[in-house]
Amino acid sequence: MRLLSRAALLCLALAAPAAHAGDQPVIVELFTSQGCSSCPPADAILAEMAQRDDVLPLSLHVDYWDYIGWADTFADARFTKRQKAYAHRAGDKMVYTPQMIIGGQDVVVGSRPMEIADALSRHLMAEQPVRITVTRRDTRVAIEAKFAAGQQGGQAMMIHLVPFQPSTEVVIERGENAGETISYANVARDWKVIGDWNGEGTWTAEFDHEGPAAVFAQSAGLGAILGAARVD
Repeated sequence: MRLLSRAALLCLALAAPAAHAGDQPVIVELFTSQGCSSCPPADAILAEMAQRDDVLPLSLHVDYWDYIGWADTFADARFTKRQKAYAHRAGDKMVYTPQMIIGGQDVVVGSRPMEIADALSRHLMAEQPVRITVTRRDTRVAIEAKFAAGQQGGQAMMIHLVPFQPSTEVVIERGENAGETISYANVARDWKVIGDWNGEGTWTAEFDHEGPAAVFAQSAGLGAILGAARVD
């Protein structure tokens, strides 16, 4: 684990281009599970990503490994449904963990740092066409989305709000990881679809989560993620 974490840190550091094409982070989704023995290396890679400003990784815990002896304390059926929808879009009949999806497009095994670094570099060099601005006040957030200068729309999109827990540790008592204490970063704790969008727009939404959240615009049908922001 330690060696892989060091390798991941090196690879992800090399993935940062000399000049990031924009000031908005790239969304990385990791489908993982506390009951999956192959997942801790990917969880460590995601934790390294979470230290960066140009990447906004989200740990999405699925529930389909709960039957093997340990019910994931962060599992959410909505995350399983989202992963299956990605698989359907790609024509895949099965889902697996750990799986990373970068920018809503590139699919990579979550424990392969070199492949992750290559895909991440491509997204960091591409300018995101949608600008997301988020303002938080008490238990509400105001979200504004608009196309960047020189960009134009014409495609349907969805605005998503994902509260997450920046860091936590879990003692796994049963299952494939029994006896392990595993650190997790940016654990998604909810998922809100704020609304449809095809141009400029503003929204307000209830936000009773104490921690930060990711806000992003994604093409309809689980297409490319075209703009993102973090709100603390």
